[in-house]
Order: sequence, then structure tokens, then C-alpha cells
Amino acid sequence: MAQATADQLGFADLDLEPEILRALSELGYEEPTPIQAEAIPNLLAGRDLLGQAATGTGKTAAFALPIIQRIPRGGRGTDPAALVLVPTRELAMQVSEAVHRYGAELGVRVLPVYGGQPIGHQLRALGRGVDVVVATPGRALDHIARGTLRLDALQTVVLDEADEMLDMGFSEDIDSILENAPAERQTVLFSATMPSRIDALARRHLSDPVRVRIEREEPPPGEAPRVREGAYMVTRAQKAAALGRVLDVEAPEAAIVFCRTREQVDQLSETLNGRGYRAEALHGGLSQEQRDRVMGRLRSGTAELLVATDVAARGLDVEHLTHVVNYDVPSAPESYVHRIGRVGRAGREGVAITLAEPREHRMLKAIERATRRKIPLEKVPTVADLRTRRLELTRASLEESLIEGADLDRFRVVVESLAEEYDLFDVALAAVKLVHEAGGTAYDEEDIPDARIPDRDRSQREPGQDRGPRKRRETGRPGAGPGAGTTRLFVGAGRGSGIRPQDLVGAIAGESGLSGRDIGAIEIADRFSLVEVPTDAAEDVIRALRGATIKGRRLNIRLDRDR
Repeated sequence: MAQATADQLGFADLDLEPEILRALSELGYEEPTPIQAEAIPNLLAGRDLLGQAATGTGKTAAFALPIIQRIPRGGRGTDPAALVLVPTRELAMQVSEAVHRYGAELGVRVLPVYGGQPIGHQLRALGRGVDVVVATPGRALDHIARGTLRLDALQTVVLDEADEMLDMGFSEDIDSILENAPAERQTVLFSATMPSRIDALARRHLSDPVRVRIEREEPPPGEAPRVREGAYMVTRAQKAAALGRVLDVEAPEAAIVFCRTREQVDQLSETLNGRGYRAEALHGGLSQEQRDRVMGRLRSGTAELLVATDVAARGLDVEHLTHVVNYDVPSAPESYVHRIGRVGRAGREGVAITLAEPREHRMLKAIERATRRKIPLEKVPTVADLRTRRLELTRASLEESLIEGADLDRFRVVVESLAEEYDLFDVALAAVKLVHEAGGTAYDEEDIPDARIPDRDRSQREPGQDRGPRKRRETGRPGAGPGAGTTRLFVGAGRGSGIRPQDLVGAIAGESGLSGRDIGAIEIADRFSLVEVPTDAAEDVIRALRGATIKGRRLNIRLDRDR
């Protein structure tokens, strides 16, 4: 696999057309990132490409710029020349916006296609004609089945964040889409990680691909890494308090706090708001309009914390993000890699914090082995640490005011009158005290003890540790009832309609925002199917799948009534 070079090239050295170069210049792009420098010339030459690079390395421009340049300039038809498959609707919108910006001067027509958006808008846009379609696999397959997304004119297919799509159960959908695409096409695959199943996907669908791998940039000896990683060992009962203490000391400009469930997101966002933070919740229970409002508040600085489920936050890109917090240890190392890849971008420093319960210690060690990096265990900040940090913030605030000279003259008369009666140094101390206390103190808080890591217990494996995706049972009749914390849904189509477990997983993951890992046992009978989903997401899944189709059949889905 070829390693990307560090040679400093300009975009003009990559044989891009003048219109694209002007667009890049207006957007403030000065020089290509390593993945762009490696990928763009090969893609312009028509080669297939298999690229490994973390989120935030410039993958979107790496495939979007060649796509735009290769679109025919005259006599465009209605069918797309390029199809970009992405795991989530958020990433679909993000990629679509980027393609629009890069190709605005050339009049490139781009359409995002995803679940949760009225399908009528998509049908009308496809009917008028588009050049680039950016789609989630489930919705793309639905349009292909309807005959509204025709692939005959495709020149390029891109699989962006392919490992995420496989995690969400889209493997069969991807295979089906690519089998319907022209054989003489260019296929591009990007993935942050490169497990064996990605290699297998590439062998099935890529032809003699160029392989590009962008390693995580290691800092020079003696320098701190751009992403500072750390973990705190705390009990479940102390976790919310420990998070608040860590955030107080870290004082992030903007942070994402990842939680496992929708209920946890709601509870934690309320707790953080009660502590004085401006926190917003993001999960699959929100409408697209609500999600857009939440992201707008975070990007504008109105909110400083985003508390989100892993799936809801996939594909989000917040430029000023400084911190990522894992409220629980991710069950898979790949999830950890994706999360911390959201900070430390473009040379900026970032912080990745993990709150681990004692029982999650081995899961943390598994992540260390997979990433080949040590995640230091740190002590939860004490009350003394908090006091010191708040004094530092007070000093910084006063220093900033002095440097800027922010309208201080109007307060001079107050200082001069007090100086006639009191020592000037005492006046300054009293003023600093008032400023400091105005920012909050909470000195009556107690220290949070570090949780003790348990002795190794080889007789009991940690939940979620060293296990692959859950196996799903497929039977001809209902089994014993749903598992703890799950609800069983009835789907009015079964084996007689050609329904397979992967069809149900792909539909639920594509339309509702759940991941393939969240979906439990699946039972398929001749005329119906039963699917277990998390209880707190059951109604969201039912609403999301109303009107959706599998194998051309409209879904009848409801809560199972335990016939």
C-alpha cells in the first residue's frame, strides 16, 4: 500500500480546471492535504482507488473535485454521472453541500437522497436531472427499485466511510447497488479503518485499485500529540458529577459528549444545563428540522455542548470543536477512532476524554491494543484543582480586558474615589473577588474518589468485550419474547416476500438512525417478521419506516401484540 507523500503541492499542480481552482481559492483552500495530493491525480486518470484516512483529512474534496471535473460539460442528460454512498443523512447533506460549493461555477447539479426527507422532493429533482447523487444506501436502493434513480450513465461510484456503512448493516444494499451499476465505471472506497471485510468489499467491486493510506501523524519527539487522550475511572453513580468537574477544568470551546441511549442523552443534557452549561441533545427521536436547529446553535456558538448518540452524530463536522467525551467506553475500537477523529483537525489541538466504569477497564485496554496508543488514566479533578482552574480563568479574563482596553475609563472615577480611603492593592483584590465569584464557585463540592479497578476475572468476560456483532436468529415461528431493554416490532412481510434479516437491518438503520449493532434478534416467518429494537427507540423506528419499502413492498410495522 503506497504511503502518501508529504511533498507540498499546490492545487494548480493537480491538473484541476480553472473554474475549480477559483472556487477553491474563494473558499480559502491553499494547498491539498496528503489524501487529496495522492487521490486527485489517480482519480482524474480514471483509476479505482482504495483509501484509508481518518475523518477530517479532506476525503470529501479528494473524491469530489475529480468527479466535478469529469462531468460532461455539454449535453448533460437527466441521469447522474456520479453516485456517492454515505452512512447517514447528516453526512449526505455535508457532502452534497461541499460538491455544490466546489462546482458552483460549473453549474453542477447535486442532490442529497436520504430517509426522513419527503420523497416527493427527491422524485421531482431526479426527474429534472442531476449530475451527482449523494445517498444513503437504503434510500438509493429504494429509488433504484422505483426506477427513479437510473445508473446507466454512471461514471463514478464512491463509498464514503465504508466501515461505518458495514457497521450499520448496509453490506447487502451496497452489493446490490454496485451490481446494478455499469461494469465500466470508476469505483472509489474510503474508510477510516481497514478490517478484513473492507478488503473483501474492495476485492468484489474495485478493479486494480490504487491504494492510499494516510497514517495518523505522529508528533516530533518531545512534543505533545495534537489529540490529547485521557480516561477517568469512576463509578456509575459519580459519572455525571465527574463529567461536570472535568468540563469545568477543561473549559471546552465546543464539545460533543457521546452517550449510548436516547434516554441517557436527554437526562445528561438536562443535568449539564442545570450545572450552567449550554447543552443541546441530539438523537434519533428528533425531527430533521429539530436536528438542524440544534446543529445551527452549536455552530453559531449559542450552545457549547452537544450530547448525542453515536449514530445521530455520525457525519457531523463542527469546525471549532475542541473536545470529544465518551460518557461510556465505546464497545468497538473503530467507534473510538471515529469519535476522536473529530478533533485535532487541520493542525489544531484537541482533547479526547473517556469516562470508564471499573467493569469497562478491559474494554479500554482493548482500544489501546487496537490503536497502539496508551490512554493514560488520570485522577478526577479535586476541589482544589477546580479552584485553581477558576482562578486561572479569572486572571485570563482580566488580562484580556486590560490588553483590549475595553472602555475602562468610565470606571476610573470609582477606583480613584476608593483609593482615597483604601489601599489600591486592596481595591484590586476586592474587584478580582467580585469578578471571580460572578463566574460561580461551588467550593462546597466534595472530592470525587477514583474508582478502584477490579482484579482480573478471567471467568467472566466483560459485556461487549472481544465480541463481534450479535448473531441474529432466524426461525419460522416466534421465539421466547424480547430481551431485557428491547421491544419487539411486527413487520407484515416475511420469507414469502423474499425478506432477509439484512433487508430489515438495512431499512431500520437507513431510515431511523439506529445502527446495526442496536438491532437485536430477528425472526422471519412466511408472512411476517419480528425485530427487536431498543425500547426507547421503538416508536421512532415505527414512525421512520412508515411509507418505506423493502423488496418493493410498503411496510406494515407496529408493536408486536404477543399473538
